[in-house]
Amino acid sequence: MATYHYVLASQEFLLKKEPLDEVLRERTRNYHEQEKTIDFWLVKQPAFLEAPELAAVKAKCPQPAVAIVSTNPQFITWMKLRLEYVITGTFEAPSATISDPLASLATVS
Repeated sequence: MATYHYVLASQEFLLKKEPLDEVLRERTRNYHEQEKTIDFWLVKQPAFLEAPELAAVKAKCPQPAVAIVSTNPQFITWMKLRLEYVITGTFEAPSATISDPLASLATVS
């Protein structure tokens, strides 16, 4: 089991009102320059929010939500400082309630 850290917000806010694409491009470039493996992912409508232990977090976040998930707590702290009005937290996976930490409930159109 691994610990995953996340930044969570509404899709409207994070994908349309914040310069998220620029932030992620900058961070990806930085990881490549340092020859570091990418340890963060963007997950639309994250399935981990369906876990009973995260019900209170889901209730606080306007839906549909989007999360940036990482195994690197410093990266999530950095994201929190770059973005306003986001929720941060952690969860363990795989577990009885979260089988896939990167699973999405979003449907492809």
